[in-house]
Amino acid sequence: MSLTTCTVHFTNRADKNLYMTRALMRELQIRSQKTLTLKVGHRQSKVGLRVIKKAGRHIYLPGSVRNALLIPRAGNCCIKSEGDGIIKLGPLIGILTSTAGGTGSTPFGSRTGMVRQYLQAGNTKAYYFAFAPQDINWQQETTVGYFAEPGGKWVRKLVSLPDAVYNRLPSRRQELTISMENFKERFVRRNIPIFNWRFFNKSEVYRLLQGEPEEKYVPESVVNPPPEKIKEMLERNQFVYLKPTGGSLGIGIYRLTYHPKKGYFCRYRRNGKNVLLRFNRFSALLDLLRKSRNLNHYVLQQGIRLIEIDNCPIDFRFHMCKNGKNRWTVAGVGAKKAGRGSVTTHVRTGGQLMTPEAALAKTFGNRAEEILNNAKKAVISLCQAIERNYPHPLGEIGFDMGIDKNENIWMFEANSKPGRTIFKHPALKAQGRDALHCVFEYLLYLSKFPVREDA
Repeated sequence: MSLTTCTVHFTNRADKNLYMTRALMRELQIRSQKTLTLKVGHRQSKVGLRVIKKAGRHIYLPGSVRNALLIPRAGNCCIKSEGDGIIKLGPLIGILTSTAGGTGSTPFGSRTGMVRQYLQAGNTKAYYFAFAPQDINWQQETTVGYFAEPGGKWVRKLVSLPDAVYNRLPSRRQELTISMENFKERFVRRNIPIFNWRFFNKSEVYRLLQGEPEEKYVPESVVNPPPEKIKEMLERNQFVYLKPTGGSLGIGIYRLTYHPKKGYFCRYRRNGKNVLLRFNRFSALLDLLRKSRNLNHYVLQQGIRLIEIDNCPIDFRFHMCKNGKNRWTVAGVGAKKAGRGSVTTHVRTGGQLMTPEAALAKTFGNRAEEILNNAKKAVISLCQAIERNYPHPLGEIGFDMGIDKNENIWMFEANSKPGRTIFKHPALKAQGRDALHCVFEYLLYLSKFPVREDA
């Protein structure tokens, strides 16, 4: 990645001039202008242009210019020429999240560490900050941003509305409110790109893929299944899953199994423990499900016999990101081995993280790399299909994928705000850093700061 960067210095001068080195002027193709329009975020100011004798790419700004543009700090950032004497610093990039449960040292509660990771991926090239909905002043077109400082500190600074926004609001319920929809639409009306718009739910993802060639990767799925459909699919497939349409982390999932001679089995998680119950009659199983959950908010999904290690199913998390060229890329892949007796492969329920190469080698031997490459191609095509039918920009998706012994590839879930659990594996830490940088590059693209190939 190659960008035009410069070092910004603040001075105590009382004038309203921008002082720029000749090297930077050449880079920006500035020749004889006496004045420029300097922009940061959604603010701009007319400034005089003065040449300063210094090696490298530097600009010096007096306090009046800094204050007018609400420039948050000195140091490195990107710079570009928009033509007609217009120069832009930045970009000014915001991560939208929540401060609920936050404190001074952890302003975003349990999410503070993750937010800091995202910011660290780009804070030497951009003005990269986090903010909450209540930090916006729409009348002044400003926001109070949280900037990550060395040593774990956070500093709040008033800045312009950003050039682009990455939505990491953590509450599904909050995002479904009319007020939050209106809040995000206000960015759109100001031509501020925002992604990812909100959490997916399972039925939405299946609907987005209907009629697409990539629909073949989705197991048979029925939204709001009636009892007779549950019974029919269960007895036809021997096992099925019931999943909440808006669920995450494997919470509320039931694995139902049918044995012609043994009856019906229901496996789920309750109070932190795995539970297995047997029923002689389907009606008794249905009574349990109805007492526990409202099945009108569930998806019934065909069970797939996945590859296994030690009789434990394996699935895969694909962490997909858009890059600075607006192309989907596989930022990271982790394999997850289910814990014994667990309904899912989530680590919190006893699952074990593995590298995909190690997991696939157990089943496919020296063909593991080929199988993994086939899966990567399938997931990229799934990203493209979902994006074609989704009305808002997407830039990061986490897929839960499966592979059966016949090498068929299956998509179980897509998450528009994926977690980063797989990157805790020592062998996947570099992929975790790549994913953070990929998101930053996509934000540069949305901010209209061009990303060039290194010479």
